[in-house]
Amino acid sequence: MTFKPGAFKSNLLFLFVLLGALLLCMIAALMLGDYKISIAKILDVLNLKIFDIPAAGISKMDQTVIFEIRMPRILTAVIVGFALSNAGAIYQACFKNPLVEPFILGASSGAALGAALAILFSGIFFNIALSAFAFSFFAVFLSYTLAKNGGIVPVVGLILSGVIVSSIFSACVSIVKYVSEDAQLREITFWMMGGLYYSKWQSLGEIASVTGVCFLALCTLAWKLNLLSLGDDQARSLGINPEKYKLIFITIATLMTAVCVANVGIIAWIGLIMPHVARLISGPDNRWVLPLSGLIGALYLLVCDTLARTVAMAEIPVGIITSLVGAPFLIALLRSKAKELLK
Repeated sequence: MTFKPGAFKSNLLFLFVLLGALLLCMIAALMLGDYKISIAKILDVLNLKIFDIPAAGISKMDQTVIFEIRMPRILTAVIVGFALSNAGAIYQACFKNPLVEPFILGASSGAALGAALAILFSGIFFNIALSAFAFSFFAVFLSYTLAKNGGIVPVVGLILSGVIVSSIFSACVSIVKYVSEDAQLREITFWMMGGLYYSKWQSLGEIASVTGVCFLALCTLAWKLNLLSLGDDQARSLGINPEKYKLIFITIATLMTAVCVANVGIIAWIGLIMPHVARLISGPDNRWVLPLSGLIGALYLLVCDTLARTVAMAEIPVGIITSLVGAPFLIALLRSKAKELLK
């Protein structure tokens, strides 16, 4: 692991540039849509809702569109992008593999099964998000348990167990879809495409609280993630228990992934690509990779979601946009920076 000399100033500069770009994109996203809104109206509505300062010319429609529809959706996109990017960075550091992502251990297939069962048996599973979260976490726990051998969890075994669990859960999802009625099948399929159309303040609070707590924990543990990136033997020689901290980091990453997938469905590519972009900027130091990849992921998902709801007459699931943009982006990244990515 080689740290870039003089990286602090350049990384800090990138951090502020990303924050500024994110803020500008959030303002633009508030303005764009079928119902056009000016910056003046946005400021008036925010003053009314936050500081209770009334303003003339603000309709009930303006308040609803800005504060009840677009704002929770925009903030959800930012936090979900941040969380999935961090989860991907954690998995790649723990596994020392640049091609793993947050769904490698079955989180997505587990969440899909939980959501599908909740839709099929709506009288038993009272909440789709809660069911998806529980099954997502269970899938990762099952992958970890299957890979554990004599107190040691080999990386290859963990990835293989994740593939096995994902295959089993995906087969179960296919069975549920096969026995579902047409309306249920449409809902399951639409959920699996991923989207932020159901974003509300309540779901935003759930995602933000889990992500916030997990990121605070990561801020204190990032240097240990650097040690894990060196390999198990070197980590032990430096005084940390790799199995213990792998479990801690996988739990943190899974919590962030599960709460996001439970509320917005499966949104691919963010956790795979954004950590690489951050490493190309900052180098391998996870103390910088985590915040930078989080901001890049937040910006990416926000732009993709804004495109998803504005480029066509009918809204496109954002998971489709992230995949369409992400695949060629990864190809270009691999072709131009293959040596850096595969170090």
